[in-house]
Amino acid sequence: MAEVREASSKPEAAASLGLPQATALILGSIIGVGIFNLPYSLASIGPISIVAMLLTTLGAVALALMFASLSRRLPADGGPYAYARAGFGNGTGFMNAWSYWITAWAGNAAIVTGWVFYVEKFVNTGHVAGWSIVIALVGLWIPAAVNLSGVKNAGAVQLWTSIIKYVPLALMSTVGLFAISSGNFSPWNVSGESDLSAIGSAMAICLFSYLGVEAAAVAAAKVRDPERNIPKATLLGTLGSSVVYLLSMIAVFGTVPTTELAKDENKASYSVAADAMVGGGTWAGSLVALAVIVSGIGALNGWIMICAEMPLAAAKDGLFPEVFGRVSSRGVPAVSIISSTVLGSVAMAVSFMGASGATVFNTLVLMTGITAAIPYAFSALAQLKWRLRDRRELHTPRFARDATVAVLALAFSVLFIVCSRNTGADNWYQVWSPFLMAGAAMLIGIPVYLRMRTRMTEPPPVPPYH
Repeated sequence: MAEVREASSKPEAAASLGLPQATALILGSIIGVGIFNLPYSLASIGPISIVAMLLTTLGAVALALMFASLSRRLPADGGPYAYARAGFGNGTGFMNAWSYWITAWAGNAAIVTGWVFYVEKFVNTGHVAGWSIVIALVGLWIPAAVNLSGVKNAGAVQLWTSIIKYVPLALMSTVGLFAISSGNFSPWNVSGESDLSAIGSAMAICLFSYLGVEAAAVAAAKVRDPERNIPKATLLGTLGSSVVYLLSMIAVFGTVPTTELAKDENKASYSVAADAMVGGGTWAGSLVALAVIVSGIGALNGWIMICAEMPLAAAKDGLFPEVFGRVSSRGVPAVSIISSTVLGSVAMAVSFMGASGATVFNTLVLMTGITAAIPYAFSALAQLKWRLRDRRELHTPRFARDATVAVLALAFSVLFIVCSRNTGADNWYQVWSPFLMAGAAMLIGIPVYLRMRTRMTEPPPVPPYH
């Protein structure tokens, strides 16, 4: 491992992401492979999932608006962790940092699992589990190596992969709409549950596609002029993602019958839809698969950066072990990058053993939804606490807007925890496995907290509203 030293002494660790790179970090973190696997994952629920995506989009926009407001007030490295700590103290801050860190590395396991579906359009077409694991390990460690090489290289990769990944979604969202057959939207709900329950189950899976709205806030220390660029990047990235998400989902469900989307051989849903749109052949689907492969590398590149930034921020405040607060000669938190990628590799490999297809992907997706919703909810509570205090002391503007957005973000977060059962599973263990896995990962943090609690620094004062 490269020589390490304290982060404060390394110039490379200074802010090096401008507005384009910060927006690309948002786009790249949100648009991974989750959206490209959603039709396959949601096929057991049906086209009613489009309604769930619309409601999820409204919640994601509320989160984006909330994080934009919070980042103007407190442009602190760590994003949701920093808000929870400043609002409620070190104990809550640690819980949120630990929960978000789980989200990041377990999310990488889910991303790379979905990424493998598209790689296996070209290799390991028989989906042999051992080779799937090998392919996934390659997908995890290439972006880890990019991050280890320095922030500038990671930023450049993020920018170009974001441009490439947007192309198939943009085409699907425009040209794909002309290939829709209304008959493919019937039956509307195939889950066997009520419409309300089906929408709730689908929303819990859809949330994974929007994880990353807070990415620029988490990496605040790497963003130039954070008070201006983080809010802009957050809103631009989220809105840009939401438009193509909604339209492309309509196009895929409207082009391919739900029964076809549910088949294991059609895991690469967008490739199947692309082939159907051009009237046969496999060339269109192959081009889409290549773009998704690039998309996955870009998403993993961004999330590995986030995996490193959260422990780095927590270590600087004394909440995580000191080793996470050191940077390499390249100016990056190498220990955080390597340890997060190792944990993601283990989660991916364990998930592949004894399960396949949508079960693997959905379980990891729902687990990360639970662990992400915790820091989202506490960020909303911090915003409400501070804005109510502002209201009493300063009579600041935009109170009604900020409070309404925070309430929506809080409700959105709680709803996803409630709905995160794996309803498509065959037994109680698989149904509740997202909660069991999230709970076990959270419990591991207790001895870390007990060890670090006497070394934690005091949270900083919260700046006035502006």
